[in-house]
Amino acid sequence: MDFGFTEEQKLLRDSMREFVNKEIKGEYARDLDEDPLKMFIDDSMWNKIRDLGVFASSVPEEYGGLGGTIIDDVIITEEFARGSVAVAMSFGATTGFGARSILFCGNDEQKKYFLPKIARGEIKFAMAVTEPGGGTDILGALRTFARRDGDNFIVNGQKIFITNAHKADYLLTLVKTDEKASKKAKSLSLFLIPVRDNPGIEIVPLKKFTIKGASACEIFFDNATVPAKNLLGELHSGWYELLKTLNHERIMVAALTNGLGQAALEDMVDYAKKREAFGRPIGQYQAIQHKVADTALELELAKLITYKAAWLLETGKPCHMEAAMAKLFSSEMAFKAGTRGLDVFAGYGVTLDYDVQRYFRDSRQCTFSPISNEMVRNFIAEQFGLPRSY
Repeated sequence: MDFGFTEEQKLLRDSMREFVNKEIKGEYARDLDEDPLKMFIDDSMWNKIRDLGVFASSVPEEYGGLGGTIIDDVIITEEFARGSVAVAMSFGATTGFGARSILFCGNDEQKKYFLPKIARGEIKFAMAVTEPGGGTDILGALRTFARRDGDNFIVNGQKIFITNAHKADYLLTLVKTDEKASKKAKSLSLFLIPVRDNPGIEIVPLKKFTIKGASACEIFFDNATVPAKNLLGELHSGWYELLKTLNHERIMVAALTNGLGQAALEDMVDYAKKREAFGRPIGQYQAIQHKVADTALELELAKLITYKAAWLLETGKPCHMEAAMAKLFSSEMAFKAGTRGLDVFAGYGVTLDYDVQRYFRDSRQCTFSPISNEMVRNFIAEQFGLPRSY
């Protein structure tokens, strides 16, 4: 077993860390979190990330990309999240729901059209699956319907909690296309719905207290048009096409929360060295040392399962359970890291002058998004042959 990075991956990590420390961590991340009108990275930051070349990482060389691996995706996501979870999500929505989904499910024409644009940072993506009637219960709750109309499909329905939809050029959207199908899983299709100049789409950002620099939006489709050529995969097979993307999404959420946990650990260690109580640094007290040690231990374990899942996915091996475990363990690790960080910082931790309160808030969203950890536990148990609990 080899747990080491290649020289190229070490260089990628180091360059990402330098960029994040200089451009994101600290002032930019706080401003992004505190300005209620932003809810997305500004054009200047988008262009800096584009110039860094990381949008091209997920795209094969034949389409103008760098041909990066899933491990590279994890490295990039972890480092972005060290500075800001919102930035990591703004980046990852396009590379994950855009580049990786098209690679997993798209045809040659779609790959030739979309992937070079993604590599150049010219277009943005979001994924629209969740509906008001249900979250994890996708098959039972989905009502958005698309009917064929010549060379197009006409979409009507509603989605909710869709990350960064208000800035997306395309929505990777799961819709119902067959109301008579005997099996729900065979009634759905996956489309790349264009947002710009599409009068049938209304997008409304929601106010929230977690990851405020990346929006959660409500989407209303009212006779919205999508070209039939934007069907991703086969008609009525959208559920199975979506499943191809879920392992990557869960691994990236694990990477994101690992980056957040890393930031919390670094901040609490730094603070424990500087803050004094009863005439000595608080880091000298056993109670503080244990919080640091527990966080470091759980973070290391979270990274191990995340990188294992990423390696399995990259090499084409089954990783459904490992990807689910990574999402579950890493997100709960990050929440505990944020909670311990508040304990270490105490009164200062709840002020906006320190980032630990943001780590705490942002980590909480990741324990139930994009899938609740309760459902992840159910899924893991089912892999051992236990009956479905719902």
